[in-house]
Amino acid sequence: MKKDCNFINKLREIGLRPTKQRVKICELLFLREKTFHFTINDLAKKISDEMNEKISLATVYNTVHAFQKKGHLKEIAINSDKTYYDTNTSVHHHFYDEDTHELIDCSQNDIDTVNVKNNITGKKINSVEILIKVASDNQNQN
Repeated sequence: MKKDCNFINKLREIGLRPTKQRVKICELLFLREKTFHFTINDLAKKISDEMNEKISLATVYNTVHAFQKKGHLKEIAINSDKTYYDTNTSVHHHFYDEDTHELIDCSQNDIDTVNVKNNITGKKINSVEILIKVASDNQNQN
């Protein structure tokens, strides 16, 4: 019951009414030990499959976007029509596997410091996050 109270407070904090469906979304997003990368459709399917709940895509979309706007989720645009969300909101890099459509965390230690030689006038750089797209190397397969 304690976890439900935390989620109710979290939902109220971001300006959403804490409905049963939104609490279920919170459980799936925030009751995990490891980082969770997902698309809106992935999350809706997971809710349906794992929790046996029917939650409208609009509710999932609105809840995820409200959490993202308040900094509880990170948005990662892969291309113009593919966006992932990450429960790990710290500055970090990602691999995107174009074969499996999986987003994978990349350690800060695996990438040298990026040297940005020019910046936009009047702006400061808040962070640099790299998205590395990978695919199968069919030339090396036997």
